[in-house]
Amino acid sequence: MKYRVRLDLSFSKESDAKSLVDFAKKLKDKAVSLNEGNANEEISNIDYHLCGHDEGKACQWIERLEVRK
Repeated sequence: MKYRVRLDLSFSKESDAKSLVDFAKKLKDKAVSLNEGNANEEISNIDYHLCGHDEGKACQWIERLEVRK
């Protein structure tokens, strides 16, 4: 059994978003992925993107980090 946290938070200020991403990166090495390499794998990750949905625009991916062996 694992303790899992999922967050999906939008911020008006880039500095607030970057602060959370930086904090998550500090914990990344403690995280694990589940069933890696199997059909039912669940890869722990950090997704960071600029969301344009409030302006009718597409998202722009800034960074994605995955936890893999």
